[in-house]
Amino acid sequence: MTENAASPQRSAASNPPYDPPYDPPYDPLEAGLRAVLAFHDQAMSSASLRSRVAHGQGLWTQDTLLEAADNLGYDTETGRIDPAQSELPALPALCQTHAGSALAVLAQQDNATVLVVDPELSDRPQTMALDALLARLNGATISLLRRELSRALNDTGEGTGATHASGRHGHWFWGPILRSRWVYVQVALAALLVNVFAIASSVFSMIVYDKVIPNNAIDTLIALLIGVSIIFVSDFLIRTLRGYFLDLASAKADSAIADALFEQILDARMQSRRGSTGALASTLKEFESIRDFLTSATLTTFIDVPFAVLFLFIIYLIGGPIVYVPLVAIPVMVLAGLAVQPQLKRLTKESQEDGHHKQAILVETLSGLETIKSLGAGAQMRRRWQDAVTHQSHIGLKSRMLAQLAANVASMAQQFVQVAVVTVGALLVQRGQLGFGAIIACTILAGRAIAPMAQITQLLTRMNQTFVSYRSLSKVMAQEREHQPGAVFMARPEFKGAIEFRNVTFTYPGASRPTLQDVSFQIQPGERVAIIGKVGSGKTTVSKLVLGLFRPDSGAVLIDGVDVRQIDPADLRSALGVVLQDVWLLGGTIKQNIALGGHFPSDAEILHAAQLAGVEDFVRQHPEGYGLRLGERGEGLSGGQRQAVAIARALLGKPAVLLFDEATSAMDMAAEAQLLQRLKQELQGRTFVTITHKSTMLQLVNKIIVIEQGRVAMQGTPEELVRAQAAAQAQAAATHAMTVA
Repeated sequence: MTENAASPQRSAASNPPYDPPYDPPYDPLEAGLRAVLAFHDQAMSSASLRSRVAHGQGLWTQDTLLEAADNLGYDTETGRIDPAQSELPALPALCQTHAGSALAVLAQQDNATVLVVDPELSDRPQTMALDALLARLNGATISLLRRELSRALNDTGEGTGATHASGRHGHWFWGPILRSRWVYVQVALAALLVNVFAIASSVFSMIVYDKVIPNNAIDTLIALLIGVSIIFVSDFLIRTLRGYFLDLASAKADSAIADALFEQILDARMQSRRGSTGALASTLKEFESIRDFLTSATLTTFIDVPFAVLFLFIIYLIGGPIVYVPLVAIPVMVLAGLAVQPQLKRLTKESQEDGHHKQAILVETLSGLETIKSLGAGAQMRRRWQDAVTHQSHIGLKSRMLAQLAANVASMAQQFVQVAVVTVGALLVQRGQLGFGAIIACTILAGRAIAPMAQITQLLTRMNQTFVSYRSLSKVMAQEREHQPGAVFMARPEFKGAIEFRNVTFTYPGASRPTLQDVSFQIQPGERVAIIGKVGSGKTTVSKLVLGLFRPDSGAVLIDGVDVRQIDPADLRSALGVVLQDVWLLGGTIKQNIALGGHFPSDAEILHAAQLAGVEDFVRQHPEGYGLRLGERGEGLSGGQRQAVAIARALLGKPAVLLFDEATSAMDMAAEAQLLQRLKQELQGRTFVTITHKSTMLQLVNKIIVIEQGRVAMQGTPEELVRAQAAAQAQAAATHAMTVA
């Protein structure tokens, strides 16, 4: 048989028609949002839209809709209208009907007609009389207004020509911050009042010492006490409100930034990933240092720094030459803080890298603890951990010593300022240029003026940590995504199941040689194919390219004749039932694991899939049944049982294509034989691709593709390959005999 022989003519045409998947219940809010998106040339399939929203099973609620719209770049406004007054909300809007459905009112064409989509009837906009529309509405509305994502980017001053990693509010970091910019403006105004109020105690002390005590003016003292009390209460209220609103703004920014980071991890292309899982987890943890920096304590300290000028001016008005004392001390304190920053910056970066390395060791150890114990490799892992901890501790010690040095200089400067103010004040009093109360006032004001400067070292250190963390997270956010901004996908909710590799070459990131080289083959809809070959030949890579997890270096992977790069990954994967070589189960019940990724699966569907996969065989013997809760990665089940759950998950929803990668490698012969018997009927009319080393799986297929060293060596029916292999062996034997002769 020749290489890449034509596939047999008996194909999908002879198979029974494919039974379409279960039709989920109508969801009015989801359908309404899809209509608005289509109106704005952002058409999305149901699977694609669901993949962009953090939503579990069940119909959408109003909160789900608001989150989805916000995530897709829409500002929302809920409200009520009075249909009797012939009024409409801001359009486009979702308007609830008396029947409990939702109409997508897109635009008002004139005084008498509007453009409407009734998702229950059609996806296409229809012209409707305004009176007829209002008669169907109960008044509840949600307006959806497109947000200008570029506005937040332009406000950052980073230019308009660069490409920025974005989130739902524009730039992943600055967008959420700038969204609360008016809160920060109001906080700055509150800081002005707080610092003005801070003058009250010093002025009070000066008046009491210089006026009240010498003149025994008790009435004046009472009036001063009342005034100061009012100021102090006002100061307390403003500080409390300032802290509350700052924390509120920070919490909103924290939530939006954290969500953007996690969305980036889920949507990033596999080819963009660098480093270990532990290092990536440690990088994401760096967000905590940014979050701490955004808290009220840090920001209020920064806000208070400029007001040192105000206190210095007041000192000059009260004490004249005394102002030179803090003016000399402040540069000393600031320079001491700045002097250690270059070294601290370098140490902070080293400490972060050590932290990533330490986290990687920890994650590796925890995920492979059974293997480490069985190999007796605990001592080696412990040594690696000790080396990482020791090095990070050494770096941390240097950082703390430098920071403490600058802090000690600032503390010493504060003490000298207090003593120097009193000393200079005493000399001025002796000359009759100043009163005793002025010394007290200047001492208090000098302390307020240099207090923010004393914290400048700590603030600069935290800024270094924040900037290093920001740069690390920016690298993560800059990774290429599956849904790149501006990318347009045509909605493809249904697939027939044809798969084609056309001259595909692929190399893993960092690899020195291609894993697949010029691979070409075709799989017809309904065809059942096995991909076989030696270990490392590139079989699993084929499945990853079909799933769109990686993109080929050259050539094309086509589904139903369409390049997978043109298909929304959510649409593509909704049409595929996949069992990967490394079975992953979440910590939850067996039912939750089977339903994972499904759309409105009924109990009957879950039970049917479980019976086909053989899950029912071991679940029915357990008192908790499908409510049996599993540990992390499916702890509590054997390898074969985990594979059975994964197969049930793949069969759920009747996908057009089933892709199994060593799906039965951990099953015993009896369980595998029963599974294959059940699958023979289930696979009729559906495209089935299995990657396997087990000959038992070949009884399910009518075509075999052999891959050797990244190339297609042979393909054809099992019978054709057997004859080709026999002919090759006979030819080899004849050649050997001639050589011997």
